[in-house]
Amino acid sequence: MNPAKAIDHTLLKPDARKADILKLCDEAKEHGFYSVCVNSSWVPVAVEALKGSDVVVAAVTGFPLGAMHPEAKAFETRQAVADGAREIDTVLNVGRLKDGDYEYVLHDLKGVVVAAGNAGVKVIFETCLLTKEEIIVACRIAVEAGAAFVKTSTGFSTGGATVEDVRLMSEQVAGRCGVKASGGIRDLDAARAMFEAGATRLGTSNGINIVSGGGMILGY
Repeated sequence: MNPAKAIDHTLLKPDARKADILKLCDEAKEHGFYSVCVNSSWVPVAVEALKGSDVVVAAVTGFPLGAMHPEAKAFETRQAVADGAREIDTVLNVGRLKDGDYEYVLHDLKGVVVAAGNAGVKVIFETCLLTKEEIIVACRIAVEAGAAFVKTSTGFSTGGATVEDVRLMSEQVAGRCGVKASGGIRDLDAARAMFEAGATRLGTSNGINIVSGGGMILGY
């Protein structure tokens, strides 16, 4: 298997323009990445650019803070899927989790999963803001909500993926969903470390550098 097929080729910068999204899509087709991951307003552009290819379009919702009203998060998800997104990367409400308001967090995530329909939902934890115990609880809630993946980071907070957090998340979900490592994964060595820790998908804007790094990643 091509290691590129485990990479979401990502561009989420607020100043990204149409030409940047089209370039992202061209790169994804050229290198065989699994998906492009874009802000939801760019989904129609990416879908059109990738027509006829096997590259999936993923959209972020509730990004990057996750603190908006659950109905707003669900609406954005529903629209992104209607526009052609086949995966959704949504941000968990960190403040509500830290308050111990687990029912709210579960309701919020279930709303996204329902709105996504057949599109798989990846739940972004923002692990740099969470304790080990909070990561464990977040894994339990995400699995209960029906998430397809748990995911480390937005890349817009105080830190990105760490081997320790990825390993912990992998242990907690125990194969019930995938684990996506994202945030600060810039080269082949970092990618290999994440896979070894239990990641099944990577989110990175440095995918070309990773797949051009030579060698094989854990038999891929």
